[in-house]
Amino acid sequence: MSATHTELPALHEIAEDCPTREVLDRVGDKWSVLVIVLLGQRAHRFNELHRAVEGISQRMLTLTVRALERDGLVSRTVYASVPPRVDYELTELGRTLLIPLGALADWAETHRGDVQAARDRHDLKVG
Repeated sequence: MSATHTELPALHEIAEDCPTREVLDRVGDKWSVLVIVLLGQRAHRFNELHRAVEGISQRMLTLTVRALERDGLVSRTVYASVPPRVDYELTELGRTLLIPLGALADWAETHRGDVQAARDRHDLKVG
């Protein structure tokens, strides 16, 4: 698909129970993306993730890693130690997300000035 590709799915194809939408809802939420990017660097312990993802609560991080684990994107390894140690890392499937997420991050970096300029123009018109 080219950068100028504009063919979009029909509205019935993006219904709430659409499989594509279901997957995009998971990998497109802000916490999942940040966790996936961090785990793309290396395995992390829970508290490392919590410290690295600014603004996320412990409960939201727990829900996020559980959902990513359920979807087969993250694996969780528990070590029998005192205190117990739990490591999270991307699965093979989870690693396949790094390229598209990297492309999205590159796009965001390249165009953040354009987006800000558009916001400024919009705000001047409506404000």
